[in-house]
Amino acid sequence: MDFSGKVGIVTGGANGIGAAVARGFVARGGKVVIVDRDAAAGEALAASLGASALFRTADVTKSADVAAYVKAALDRFGAIDCFHNNAGIEGRVARLAEYDEAVFDQIMAVNVKGVFLGLRHVLPVMIAAGRGTVVNTASIAGLVGSPGMAAYSASKHAVNGLTKSVAGEVGPHGIRVNAVCPGPIATRMIEEVSRQVSPNNPKSVEERYAAGIPLRRYGTAEEVANLVLFLLSDLASNMTGGEYTVDGGRTAAPAGVSGGATQ
Repeated sequence: MDFSGKVGIVTGGANGIGAAVARGFVARGGKVVIVDRDAAAGEALAASLGASALFRTADVTKSADVAAYVKAALDRFGAIDCFHNNAGIEGRVARLAEYDEAVFDQIMAVNVKGVFLGLRHVLPVMIAAGRGTVVNTASIAGLVGSPGMAAYSASKHAVNGLTKSVAGEVGPHGIRVNAVCPGPIATRMIEEVSRQVSPNNPKSVEERYAAGIPLRRYGTAEEVANLVLFLLSDLASNMTGGEYTVDGGRTAAPAGVSGGATQ
């Protein structure tokens, strides 16, 4: 994969999957604008990547902030070729009948409106250029139900819906739009979910969940980044409107009564 001469934006880019994508993009010759609320981590990452990276703090739920990071990319690098629309939050683990309305609203604001606003501001730039690639971060929770995380699951189903709809709209302009659907990935987000489920023994949550994954482990941010970078690259030139899992086989073959292992 070669991103020489390409400019990318990565939201939620200071940590986890987004940071891995930003590093990979620059390592392959690209220039990147890293967007996040975590200014300390974002500035440190951009500094480590040198002149090929720029950090901008933003609240992705605010149109003015999104417009500002788009303008920053154009002012600094002159184009937007690739967009990893990645920022998201997990919310709370709770049954829907007991779910806090304010938390529900926050999840929808970040995970759905944030993705919408990113598309709304970036796509006109790509349409004007007649080219571009977008990868939205959804989740396997956007493909199947996730009891205890109904709000998060609903938000990620919405991301997949946006992805497929927009792919149809902008394909004639030479723009591709896909979604990645990670399973449990060893990042700060999954650690927080595990702490909510079992505050006294979060490691036990990982062990139980991993037992139902055919590969018997959580994925890494770099493994997801590899797929994101492929989809952003010219190697995926005929791929658009797709939902691609990185989940160790979790959605394809969850463990059954035998535990999922073949003897």
